[in-house]
Amino acid sequence: MLAMLAAPDAIARERKVLVMGDSLSAAYGLRPEQGWVALADAKSDKYGFHNASISGETSAGGRSRIADELKRVRPDIVVIELGANDGLRGLPLKQMGANLGWMIGSAKAAGARVLLIGLQLPPNFGVYARDFQRSYALIAQRLDTGLIPHFLAPLGVERNWFQADNLHPVAEAQPLLADEVLAALDALP
Repeated sequence: MLAMLAAPDAIARERKVLVMGDSLSAAYGLRPEQGWVALADAKSDKYGFHNASISGETSAGGRSRIADELKRVRPDIVVIELGANDGLRGLPLKQMGANLGWMIGSAKAAGARVLLIGLQLPPNFGVYARDFQRSYALIAQRLDTGLIPHFLAPLGVERNWFQADNLHPVAEAQPLLADEVLAALDALP
């Protein structure tokens, strides 16, 4: 009887989460255990995280790798945190959207739910920056995924939350990002 009572927690922890991201999810400039993915994994009794993030990754890179990662991990949920490097390079938004759409379609075809993490570009990118950020909401709406509209929003513009490059969060900021993702995962339908 006690084994049966423990089963729901064990089953819940079996929800595997595959994270396909760039340096923001790969703990750039930090030890791996300081990054938000490792912190979310340690904090959660519901989800087991598998981090397939690579610093410098683009949506095209994620698209080229997702099939293998889906086979390897067999996730229940896929978190896609990609596009910042595309935006910084000025990649046409239709191309980024096609890559993200491909990844979302592949994840859903494998039976996984999807959480798309939106990113923001510096304001000096002008109209492109506005359209870039808005593209995440459009993709999530069209493809029926969960969405974090702007991943770094909990950090605001406080300089002390960022490393010297003013792009990558410091270790002290990572728990805020982990909490944000865990809350978004809990809200997935």
